[in-house]
Amino acid sequence: QVQLVESGGGLVQAGGSTRLSCAASGTISRISVIGWYRQAPGKQRELVTTVSSSGSTNYADSVKGRFSISRDNAKNQLYLQMNSLKPDDTAVYYCYAQVAIWGDITDYWGQGTQVTVSS
Repeated sequence: QVQLVESGGGLVQAGGSTRLSCAASGTISRISVIGWYRQAPGKQRELVTTVSSSGSTNYADSVKGRFSISRDNAKNQLYLQMNSLKPDDTAVYYCYAQVAIWGDITDYWGQGTQVTVSS
């Protein structure tokens, strides 16, 4: 079991920056991929960025060059630095973790945190 709790977000002006945090607990040593997804009103949940246990990162084209994922393993924290924000970035942002044990894959999600970018 993995528990994920997001914090940060809120209302930000276009062009501004904010940082999201995700506190992970539980069987975190088994996490193979961790990252962020988002869901805007009326749209499907989409990938923002992930980082694998080997350190390999993956970004959605829409956020490349603006968003950055990082982690502090000592604090069991994951971060999403969001710069040059646009109104289209408005969404609920979810922390995500994938655990793989003997080929059995389980996905875990946080409760989500709202980011609203005003124009």
